[in-house]
Amino acid sequence: MTKWTRVKPLEKLNPNPCVHCPDPTPELRMDRKIAVGFGSATLTCDGRIIYDENEAVRNGDDWDEFMTVKEAEIKATISPNHDWRITLHGPLHGETYQRQGKDKWVCIEQNDGFA
Repeated sequence: MTKWTRVKPLEKLNPNPCVHCPDPTPELRMDRKIAVGFGSATLTCDGRIIYDENEAVRNGDDWDEFMTVKEAEIKATISPNHDWRITLHGPLHGETYQRQGKDKWVCIEQNDGFA
């Protein structure tokens, strides 16, 4: 069993400065695509990349085929004793969400993204 640390969720989220992007949410909805469209998004387990939006694009996947948080949750449920994270890296913003229980992916970090 891997030992992982539950990171304290952010209490206050900064609004998204990109006018074309939605504001971050304290928790991810299960139907949310793990994608930003312009930038990159990943699902990791203990720091190892499990899913990469840019790799999906290179493979020819379209929007309907991008992984959802629910699909990530199914993977995490099979192996729950690990540090599962979803990182969204968009223009002028970025967020990292950590799985902290069944169907609970909470925002633990914000950054300036790229550009």
